[in-house]
Amino acid sequence: MLIVETIAKIRLAYFRHKKPIKEICRDLRVSRKVVRKVIRSDATEFHYERERQPLPKIGPWREQLDALLLGNDGKPARERLTLIRLYEELRELGYEGSYDAVRRYAKNWRKERGTVLAQAYVPLSFSPGDAYQFDWSHEVVILNGATVTVKAAHMRLCHSRMPFVRAYPRETQEMVFDAHDRAFGFFKGACARGIYDNMKTAVETIFVGKERQYNRRFLQMCGHYLVEPVACTPASGWEKGQVENQVGVIRERFFTPRLRFKSYDELNAWLLDKCIAYAKAHRHPEMGDRTIWEVFEDERQKLVPLRGCFDGFHAVSAAVSKTCLVRFDSNKYSVMANAVGRPVEVQAYADRIVIRQDGGVVGEHRRRFGRDETAYDPWHYVPVLARKPGALRNGAPFKDWVLPAAMERIRRKLSGSADGDRQMVKVLAAVLEDGLPTVEAACAEALCQGVHSADVILNILARRRDPGPPLTILTPDALKLRHAPLADCAKYDQLRSSG
Repeated sequence: MLIVETIAKIRLAYFRHKKPIKEICRDLRVSRKVVRKVIRSDATEFHYERERQPLPKIGPWREQLDALLLGNDGKPARERLTLIRLYEELRELGYEGSYDAVRRYAKNWRKERGTVLAQAYVPLSFSPGDAYQFDWSHEVVILNGATVTVKAAHMRLCHSRMPFVRAYPRETQEMVFDAHDRAFGFFKGACARGIYDNMKTAVETIFVGKERQYNRRFLQMCGHYLVEPVACTPASGWEKGQVENQVGVIRERFFTPRLRFKSYDELNAWLLDKCIAYAKAHRHPEMGDRTIWEVFEDERQKLVPLRGCFDGFHAVSAAVSKTCLVRFDSNKYSVMANAVGRPVEVQAYADRIVIRQDGGVVGEHRRRFGRDETAYDPWHYVPVLARKPGALRNGAPFKDWVLPAAMERIRRKLSGSADGDRQMVKVLAAVLEDGLPTVEAACAEALCQGVHSADVILNILARRRDPGPPLTILTPDALKLRHAPLADCAKYDQLRSSG
């Protein structure tokens, strides 16, 4: 085959240097036929393609190989065999050719059937308030000096392209609920449809086509916000391409270089400000004369109005230990002493833990995300102190317990007496009946009187609880005056002179 350099030399020698064909053939060691072909065609490159490709080995096995390829192409993606496996099966039938021949034949077979297509997609268009897309991503940040991987919840309105991002320490269901609640609160409304991948916190079972069995609590959330959930086809991220694109943009523009914050609250406040600034600074991809924020302001009028916040918690049952502790997510939380011995329901929110028993709340704490941490509420253990007052001094729940100012002064004064712990327990127990503000006021009154005894404080509380009837003086009718006396200073002067 002629190379481009040889063709260029022939053309230069003939057309520019006016050399005869015989001399060109002698200098370049090519035939007259080749030189005449280059001169007459005026081409600078030649391609040779075989009109007919003989298949000496594959030919007798074409039908069997076509059947294997057709059957393999109809199987699900996870069950399809590789070409090596198909080649081995063909060898078992008696084929003696090479694997390369099978590979080339399979490539042409797919081209003829049109199964090897370019990655082409149909552009989508969404009306205002029609749909939003939701997804998660993992980002690396530095929180309070430690490098952690946060889970970023992404939501994007399909019409206006308005983004919303919030970081969480977990990717659990209660975080999904909180992300939706905060996103809809920011958008001031929801959309008619929500497009998701098949995340386990939303989808329990995948059926043929678009049929899904959704999680019961997830359906409750969608019903509350009047949203119709739509799940994508597995391994088809292009069906929610907008939020997939947002993940890359947010990672490049927001999380690079690595962010440094003290807490999740600071990080999320910064992310919200960045989303607003990004929307105000960038043009809408389809409406070039308007920004994303301007289109979003118009879309807000078409969103589904909110009907309050969804009570988004994840509930699990748990047992209460004899130390009044409940274990959840590798951490322990205290409950009221009267809950010991019976199961409770732990309602986990994104930022707090609520523990219920028989419909009532027996414990509520700020959620911990570490491991083997214990969250105490000292008031849960006050009823136990009535039987074991000595635990007040060394009990783990009472370490670093900050009491109101007056009660703390009473505690310090009682610590010097022999029965100080027992007296302080009586004062603390009164809080369960009278309330903390009332007991704090009684302690302050006792200190003003110069005493700090528990009996005095309890007496003050008893008087406030039952002050008794008001003191009234009744005058009998016989002693009531009929006429008002008149003032006579002369009688007073007469008494002074006689004295």
